[in-house]
Parts: sequence; C-alpha cells; structure tokens
Amino acid sequence: MTTSVTENTTITISAAAARARDLGVLLLAMVSGATDAIGFVALGGVFTSVMTGNMVFFGLAIARGDVGQLANAATAIVCFMLGCAIGARIAGRPAKNDPPWPRPVTVALLLEFGLFGAYTIGYESAHLGHANATLQPILLALTATGLGVQSAAVQRFGQSGLSTTYMTGTLTTLVARLATGGSARDAMPNLRLLLGLIAGAVAGGLLAVYARPFAPVLQLGLLAGVLVIASLPRERHG
Repeated sequence: MTTSVTENTTITISAAAARARDLGVLLLAMVSGATDAIGFVALGGVFTSVMTGNMVFFGLAIARGDVGQLANAATAIVCFMLGCAIGARIAGRPAKNDPPWPRPVTVALLLEFGLFGAYTIGYESAHLGHANATLQPILLALTATGLGVQSAAVQRFGQSGLSTTYMTGTLTTLVARLATGGSARDAMPNLRLLLGLIAGAVAGGLLAVYARPFAPVLQLGLLAGVLVIASLPRERHG
C-alpha cells in the first residue's frame, strides 16, 4: 500500500494503482525532457518547461540586445504561466475522496494532448520540420502552454514535491534525502523522474537533430501512453 498526503486527509492506495500512477508521471517527465530538447533545437533556442533557464535567457537577451531570443524567452515564460493557470483551474486541488488518478487530471492532460496535436500539425506543415519565422513562435507557445497545463495538473495528486517539469527541486530533494540518511528506496521516485527527463531529452534530441520531421511522434506517443494509463480502473482505500 502507498500513502498520499493532501492538505486535509491521508489517502492509501493499492500498490498496483501506485505503480500505474508512477508510470504515468514518469512518462510525463519524459514528455518534458523531449519537448525541452526539441524546442531548444528546433524552436528558437529556449526551453518549454525550464522557466529558470528561460529567465536567464531573457536577461541575457536584454544584455546582448538580442530581440529574437528576448521574444522567444518571453513567449515561453508567458505561455507556460498561462498553461499553469489553466491546468490549475481544470485539475483543481487535492480532495478528500480523490481516487489515485483524479479525473480532472485526465481532463487537463487531454487539453495538453490537444495542444500538442495542434503543434504537431503546424510542425509537420513546415518543410522537414524547420519552422519558419512566422510559425516558430506559435509552435513554441503551444508546447510551453501544454507543459504549463501538465505542470499544474500533477499537483492534484497531492504528493509533496512531485513535479514533471521542475526538476531542480526534484534533484534537490533527492540529494537532501540521501545526505540526511534517507534510504535509496525512498529516493528512487525522484531518481526515476530525473532519469525519465534525461531519457526523454536524449530521444527528443536525437529526433530533432537526425529525424526532425518525426520528433512530434515521440511527444504525442508518450502523452497517449499517459492517457491510456489514466483510463485504467483504479482502486482506492480510505
């Protein structure tokens, strides 16, 4: 059995339900890694979920007078914030009677899938995946908004520190747990997310460099896998 703590209650879920949820979250981390890598290579040299990095890019662009990078960084930051607001409104807060995978999380992820579907259509309409100056900021906006929705939606799970986009916090939690005597088993969820992010970035980067037209297939495929997991029946014990 696995325990998930929310603001008002403690929910215990079966081991099978916990494993399914953890797999879904892992795939979402891979989506983030892949999208950041593809976005950096093909959509203007900024990230779609690493807002700390984009804020640095924003500052550097001001210092250098680089209007293009300034616009790209601003687009990513603003659209990610917009996605977070939308995702939070759809997914809501953890509730006492939440199942292991609350339906509002799935609804939010369906919106993300739709945003990535629109991005894929635009991406594939560009010649060999090389977005032109008009299309590039639109594709960047769609993916950043999608990852903002995802980032906010996973907060509904009610697990402290859980994130599929803010990986600096995940890395900090991992190191802090190990440094203060925590067991390797306790640190494994954080490690899995970090490795998932890296694996997604590797796959996305390879596609963006060597097979750019096929890059969106990876992102949509991973999101589709998450939605399949979300559709499976869940068991909850209160």
